[in-house]
Order: sequence, then structure tokens, then C-alpha cells
Amino acid sequence: MTARPLFIGSEIYRRSRYGSNHPLAIPRVSTCIDLARLLGWLPDEIYIDSPTATPAELARFHAPDYIAALQAAEAAQAVSAEDSQRYNIGRGGNPVFGEIFRRPATACGASLAAADMLAKGQARTIYSPAGGTHHGQKAAASGFCYLNDPVLAILRLLDHGVARVAYVDLDAHHCDGVEAALGDDPRVLLASIHEAGRWPQTGAVDAGHAVNIPAPAGLNDAEFALLFDTALLPHVEAFGPQVLVVQGGADALADDPLSNLALSNNALWRAGAALQRLGPPMLMTGGGGYNPWSVARAWVGMWGTLNGFEIPKALPPAADSLLRSLNWHRRKDQPRPEAWFSTLQDEPADGPIRAEIFALADAVNRHAEAVSQAHRRVL
Repeated sequence: MTARPLFIGSEIYRRSRYGSNHPLAIPRVSTCIDLARLLGWLPDEIYIDSPTATPAELARFHAPDYIAALQAAEAAQAVSAEDSQRYNIGRGGNPVFGEIFRRPATACGASLAAADMLAKGQARTIYSPAGGTHHGQKAAASGFCYLNDPVLAILRLLDHGVARVAYVDLDAHHCDGVEAALGDDPRVLLASIHEAGRWPQTGAVDAGHAVNIPAPAGLNDAEFALLFDTALLPHVEAFGPQVLVVQGGADALADDPLSNLALSNNALWRAGAALQRLGPPMLMTGGGGYNPWSVARAWVGMWGTLNGFEIPKALPPAADSLLRSLNWHRRKDQPRPEAWFSTLQDEPADGPIRAEIFALADAVNRHAEAVSQAHRRVL
């Protein structure tokens, strides 16, 4: 078993785009790979080229007719009105694009390969920034997610005989697809901090058997730390997971256009390090993140954190040049902060802790204790 974290990526993300005006019309995984290499953090021996999940592997969760519809949409670069309505393809933020099947199937292949390695004791920590497509439904696309790699990874772990898997979601959007698939499975603990009322409007404190923490807009680093430390991490630890699957989306950051949370990337890195210290093998994925600079900096900093690397105060010239070369249609004519190019680490977004945050933590803990008792009765 390698003690060093492994990184799973693919060149498919370098050329694949959802469309010129889509929130995912930005380079994310390719920038993460390039930036990590420029920092000397990604030698060839720990980089794994992602396999592509087969239709049979995807059918462990997804409906075969839906898988076939995605393949047909990629081949034809079009979707019938009937299939669009039935499978939510080609509408609702889920466009038909060049790699509509292969791109998500590659992300799923990475998470499945990671699950195999973790279950077999071949690695302790694996990072797959292309993963984290937590909105995907059994037979429909949803929220930019065509397939659900976290669900497939968790099912693969359970199929390997792993008795308890904890899924922790740090994305600004609730993990509705994962909860719909696995929320009632006593072998799986779901824990999520997300923005209250943000699409999709699910993830209430008292919903189901998950530890859901719907945070108010403006959530700062100090408030996130209180919720994470007192209302999420203790319940994950008490569950005693044998493997962790963590969704590390970057859209809860203050610079992201698709949430109203106000975190710095320090909050995500601190959470990732705390989960890693729990000890079980861990798959860390990406997820949301729609500002090309903030997501690249957050994900590369997460990779550095998982490796125990010192985060540089200033980026070397080649890394600085890479970040300056990025474009973003949303901010074409607006000034960009110098820190987006010259640093990885944000300034901390500390601030006062609002009374509603303390009340939220109390409410989550009351519900989570009932969830824990239900898990203990079954397990």
C-alpha cells in the first residue's frame, strides 16, 4: 500500500466544455493538474489516468435505458423531445455537448477505481477533482450532473464488504442525488453543510437519516468551523466509518457566482485535513466551483493539504502565468484581484458567529443523535 496520496485525472477535461455560456464553460480539472505539476506536487508516479466506467458498471445504480440515452445523445449530438422530457437531457442546465456520456463516465471510472484501491488497502488517500457529481439521479440528469459518481463509489465499497461508509459533502448545494439513493441505508452516514434554500431546496435538518446542516447566506470561516467541529465531525467520528468519501466542491467560496456563502479556501482545507486525521481511507472528490481561479486555487490547495505540503505565500512565475492565462466569460471586462493569480491561499474570512449559527448547531445535534441511535440499532 502506498502511504502517499494518489491523484486520478484525465485529459478529457482539457478539451471538453458544456457550452460557451454554461457555468461549466471553464477549465477546472486541467488547470488543477497543470498547477499542481508546476508546483512540483504531482509527480508521474502518483498520477493515475482515469478509466472510463462501462455501461455495466454504471448500471449498478443508473437505469440502463438512461445510460443508453446518454450514449445516443453523444453519438447524435442531439436528443429527441421525448428523451429530453424523460431524462432531463438538453434542458435545465444539462446540455447536449461533445462528451455528454464519456466525460461523466470518466469521472465515475475514477471514483470506482478509487473505491477498489481503498477497499483493497492499496492507498490511504485518493484525490479525484473531476468527481463529486452529487445531483445525478438514477434515470435523469440534474444540476449539471449526468451520472452520480459518489453513489457508484459508495456502492462499490459496500460491494467489497465495507461495513460503514461516511459521505461528507462540503458543496454549497445539497447532495440530493446521493441522499435519494443512499439516505436510508444504515451502512452509510450522509453529512452535508450547504446553503439553506439554495437549489435544490432540500437538505433540511430534520429530513431523513442524514446529518444535514443548511447554513444561512453569508456563512464565514468561523461559523463554518463551529458547525463542522460541533455538528458534523463528532457524528462522523462516532459512526466509525471504515472509509470516507468526501465531496470537496468549491462553490461555497466567497468568489463563486452560484452561492451566497462567504468562505475562504482555508475553511475547506481545514475540513479536509480534519477528515483525513480521522484515519480511515479517504476518497476526496471535487464538485461545484464556477470561478476558474477560485476553484483551481482551492482544489490545488486541498491536494497540497492532503499531502502535508506547505502552501506557498506566493506562486512561482510559471504558476502565476498559468492563472493569468485563464479567461472567464462572466468577468470579461471586470477587474480581477491580484491574489487570484499570485497566491493559492485566500485571506481568512473570519467574522462574528451569529446567534442563528449556534441555534442551527443545536438543532442538527438533536436530530443527529436520533440518526446515530437508528444506525446503532441496525449495525
